[in-house]
Amino acid sequence: MTVLSFIVLAAGLAVAVVIDLRSRRIPNWLTGSMMVAGFAVAVSGLGGVTPGQAALGILAGLLLMLPGHIIGATGAGDVKLMAAIGGFVGPWLALNAFLGTAVAGGVFAVAVAARRGRLIATIEGTGQLVTAPSAAKMEIEAPARANRFAYAPAIAVGSLVAVLLTAKW
Repeated sequence: MTVLSFIVLAAGLAVAVVIDLRSRRIPNWLTGSMMVAGFAVAVSGLGGVTPGQAALGILAGLLLMLPGHIIGATGAGDVKLMAAIGGFVGPWLALNAFLGTAVAGGVFAVAVAARRGRLIATIEGTGQLVTAPSAAKMEIEAPARANRFAYAPAIAVGSLVAVLLTAKW
């Protein structure tokens, strides 16, 4: 990863965070633009990944986040945002970014649950999700549970920290 690609990635993630916090959506124009930018930086030779690695990174980001979307834990914009990150970093760093996102998401989820006064109920519900995964989608999407929160901040923090710690500069 180069400094240029990191700056472009960080700027795109910052926009995604602001929009997601305000609207609880990450628009297609943003994720699409980020995918194109990541691929364009790769094609130019200024990104630290080849165009093939960028394409595989997009695919890796998509495939890593898709199961969470299928069970209702993340939105489609979150999936596309991780795919866009993969375009900047390639498939191996996309995996690290995903893992960093999962850690950041867990920390954020605990903080959000505590702030909402639902920490104990959230921990109990998490145990039920592990023991009865077929009920996961209904549990996650239950409006009375107040389980949802903007996930772009977790994606941004987890991905940027993972890239900073593992990228070859």
